[in-house]
Amino acid sequence: MSIHPVYISRIAAELPFDAVSNEQMEARLGLVGDKPSRARRLILRSNGIQQRHYVIDPASGEPAMNNAQLAAAAIRKLCQTPEQLNSIECLAASSSAPDQLMPNHAVMVHGELGNPPCEVVATAGICLCGITALKYAWMSVASGNSRNAVACGSEVASNMMHARNFSAEADAKLAQLGKQPELAFEKDFLRWMLSDGAGAVWLQNEPAREGLSLRIHWIEVMSFANQLPTCMYAGAEHTGSGLQGWTRFDADSRAAQSVMAVKQDVKLLNDNIVPVTVEQALRRVLQKYPLQSAQIDHFLPHYSSEYFRDRLLQGLENIDFVIPQSKWFTNLTSKGNTGSASIFIMLEELFHSGRLQVGEKILCYIPESGRFSSAFMLLEVAGYET
Repeated sequence: MSIHPVYISRIAAELPFDAVSNEQMEARLGLVGDKPSRARRLILRSNGIQQRHYVIDPASGEPAMNNAQLAAAAIRKLCQTPEQLNSIECLAASSSAPDQLMPNHAVMVHGELGNPPCEVVATAGICLCGITALKYAWMSVASGNSRNAVACGSEVASNMMHARNFSAEADAKLAQLGKQPELAFEKDFLRWMLSDGAGAVWLQNEPAREGLSLRIHWIEVMSFANQLPTCMYAGAEHTGSGLQGWTRFDADSRAAQSVMAVKQDVKLLNDNIVPVTVEQALRRVLQKYPLQSAQIDHFLPHYSSEYFRDRLLQGLENIDFVIPQSKWFTNLTSKGNTGSASIFIMLEELFHSGRLQVGEKILCYIPESGRFSSAFMLLEVAGYET
């Protein structure tokens, strides 16, 4: 099967409502047990995020759209005319937290868009599912199976982080004499880390006739689940016999323990995210591709917190692949951590910044702490040649 070059020719992002500041976010997400979080300020100081977006309408306090609708809004921005939307041949859409268990997220996005029948695929995961959707779309065009493809990542974390999801747990703790209705740190931690957003890219087998495009050279994805236990999870609980899924709990237990909440083992994360997803992973990538750090003009790292910025640099130094921080591009502090959508939202801002020049190379890094996975992607800025 022939391999065709693949270019990202358009990028769009959707960030709902006005940005929410650090001081506004607890009012938007609600108080658990009618008490302010004692961990919020500490976590926000560490992660460095100054603002983020939520689908929660500030006027009503209710979600204004669901995850599939948010993804569809980004794709409509990407497809500037009805003809472009109707010409999609392959749609790969992903989210770490779809609106429902079944059917899959991508077909719900397709239903929202209403475009004609096409190949539709969802990929599963946490932060990494955005890049795996992009890889599927890239392979579809590269193989000649489709002439174009759309890849999308979207997250509506606010629905999962809202105080109403923890009210049963708070009530259960209040019923125990001397207990305060506070969340365990591994749950409260993520309420102040995650936010909402969607991003989408258009892939085709030639660069755009006008403006710049990004040629995809390669996308490498790898799992280290053989080495490490589960670190970030939802719909499950750690028990004496290991991680137990939500179907092993009755309805009352699920509510009282907030089983469906997103949780993270922060110590396991801190000890392993850089050594595994940077050092081990990038060493494997460099064994496959003869890449030098001096060739990289822009480095787009998806990290969850500014806390990891200098540790990431140290990881690069440890494997002799130093990229000066002057070449790094991230919008974590202004757009928040949008999980699987983050790489699309970073690329969208850089792509439209006016900073890119033909021939420049962009290295993207996307880790996932679920059970420790990592992805790297190499792009090259291209123009149309007549």
